[in-house]
Amino acid sequence: MAIATLLPATTAFIQRAPRMLIGAEWVEAADGQTMPLLNPATGEQLCVVPRATVDDVDRAVLAARQAFDDSPWSRTRPRERQNLLWKLADLMQRDAELLAQLECLNNGKSAAVAQVMDVQLAIDFLRYMAGWATKIEGSSVEVSVPLMPDQQFHSFIRREAVGVVGAIVAWNFPLLLACWKLGPALATGCTVVLKPADETPLTALKLAELVQEAGYPDGVFNVVTGTGITAGSALTHNPRVDKLTFTGSTTVGKEIGKIAMDSMTRVTLELGGKSPTIVMADADLGSAAAGAASAIFFNQGQVCCAGSRLYVQRKHFDNVVADIAGIANAMKLGSGLDASVDMGPLISARQQERVWRYIEMGRESGATIACGGERFGPGYFVKPTVIVDVDQQHSLVQEEIFGPVLVAIPFDDEADALRMANDSPYGLGASIWSNDLAAVHRMIPRIKSGSVWVNCHSALDPALPFGGYKMSGVGREMGYAAIEHYTELKSVLIKL
Repeated sequence: MAIATLLPATTAFIQRAPRMLIGAEWVEAADGQTMPLLNPATGEQLCVVPRATVDDVDRAVLAARQAFDDSPWSRTRPRERQNLLWKLADLMQRDAELLAQLECLNNGKSAAVAQVMDVQLAIDFLRYMAGWATKIEGSSVEVSVPLMPDQQFHSFIRREAVGVVGAIVAWNFPLLLACWKLGPALATGCTVVLKPADETPLTALKLAELVQEAGYPDGVFNVVTGTGITAGSALTHNPRVDKLTFTGSTTVGKEIGKIAMDSMTRVTLELGGKSPTIVMADADLGSAAAGAASAIFFNQGQVCCAGSRLYVQRKHFDNVVADIAGIANAMKLGSGLDASVDMGPLISARQQERVWRYIEMGRESGATIACGGERFGPGYFVKPTVIVDVDQQHSLVQEEIFGPVLVAIPFDDEADALRMANDSPYGLGASIWSNDLAAVHRMIPRIKSGSVWVNCHSALDPALPFGGYKMSGVGREMGYAAIEHYTELKSVLIKL
């Protein structure tokens, strides 16, 4: 086992005193409480971080409020916001290996993959958003104002920063998700209070250090670590927050949405998924099998748009399933610090138990475990699993498992595939594997999903909006759509 050597900076960061960033200061929780972080690969304690109180969150929001209303940040010009984002991206590039190691230790994912995927995608996204800082436009409008026919007017529309953003992110891509929210917020001139997931705050804390080093004014970016029950709830309920942006489970997202509506706080919710992978009879079956395996087993299946439902045209079903099972059986599991490992652990013992319960549910209902179906430790490992002989209405098909578990079902024709693909409360992503462009173009508008990939899956780009239909959320991340979600429109009418 070729375990990578930790950078001295990685070790030093883990061993530092537990602090979080509020305004200009790195502080403990108000009551001095901390909470442990565990290494998912071993189950052992990695370090501790502050367990923020309601008062801590209030202080962070007040710092963000003051920075938005009163600090030099409120008067920065687009070019300055652009250059600061570029500087932040450059610092992340410099520390890419450190960020990847922190993500690996805290989340369990491969450090090598995190460096070329999570960290690099975050850097690319910040650079993309930096470009939008100088391209936020309003418009002039020729108005009629029929009630004042004898008057002349000048009218225009401004696009302005929404204000203080409360950002809450999930544990599966901690750094990337934080940057998805930080990028458009800083590009438009907002300020941010980030609440990382309970389990994975380390890269958010390192990101805060880099924001300071880049030269952002105090209070523009704040990080509070702690539990969702206390810190997350306090941020959601704070009346000084102008916008809430959340990535996580549909259950929690619905509660945040309800709370936001009580105060008319702007909200973006990127929630759960149960994405279908549809393999048509004319597809390149080898590529489709490899793509379907990657769609579900990447990041241990802990991906909101993971291709967790596989639909294969009936005459090729057995062969495709067998190919995927062969890929799964050949995968090496272990520590993300080992570059030869194909799949790491799940995030926690609780998540391991949750995934295991679904697998056992399948066994008890008579489903066939084509491969995998086992868990082991130390650490929180579940072998990549493929399950067949499952009814479309079974919980395995309808509910998000968020682990390396693929449910495969055959279909007869295009209409059958579309019916089953859309038979889900979710609509985040979907992929079609086919070389028949006519069929692909017929299917795309009929699939109820925020993203549709053809002959690939979970392929993201900063320019493409990402978000879901139905229970998969409200609003979009990335692309110009993100700029729209972090700004308000103001109409101006001047009587001449």
